[in-house]
Amino acid sequence: MTQPDGMILGGLGDPVHDSQRCFRGILDAMSRPARPVTLASPPDAPPGVAPATMAVLHCLLDQDTPLWLDPGLQARAARHISFHTQAPLVAEMSAASFILVGDGLQLPDLSCLPLGDPAYPERGATLLVQVGDLASGGALRFRGPGIDGTADLQIDGLAPEFWPAFAVNTELFPLGFDTILFAGTRIVGLPRTTLLEEA
Repeated sequence: MTQPDGMILGGLGDPVHDSQRCFRGILDAMSRPARPVTLASPPDAPPGVAPATMAVLHCLLDQDTPLWLDPGLQARAARHISFHTQAPLVAEMSAASFILVGDGLQLPDLSCLPLGDPAYPERGATLLVQVGDLASGGALRFRGPGIDGTADLQIDGLAPEFWPAFAVNTELFPLGFDTILFAGTRIVGLPRTTLLEEA
């Protein structure tokens, strides 16, 4: 369910159990990369925000996790997200723990993402990108920890310039950013340890 721009609707219907289910889904997606996971019972979402995206924001954000919103989501979704997550909104990606991109075809400059440092690699950001569709199979092939051999994935609505940045990011491990892709109620985890191959 969506809402008019700038308005606030309810959050998770059953905050405790819905959060637990969502968190298990996130863990599943990140521990078994490049495999779509459907999140059950997503909350209401503001215009331009997928149900799965809003569920993950509910689960992962709080007052200690600064969030950067792309300009297309600022007016439409900032009030709703701030109310339900209490996450501070920041103007610069370099200051954010989470970066939310509403349209995967219009990516910001990914070179500005926090990558952590050798003493604290966990301070690398999590990039949240909404795309048109996610499905198993397809032209993209991945390997790495959590993948049995290789995993093929179809992603519609993700700008091609994402992949060079993704390849560079993998080479920076243990530094780098982690990525979660969203489409409707589905998510795909692409941690910084995941490698892209040609199918």
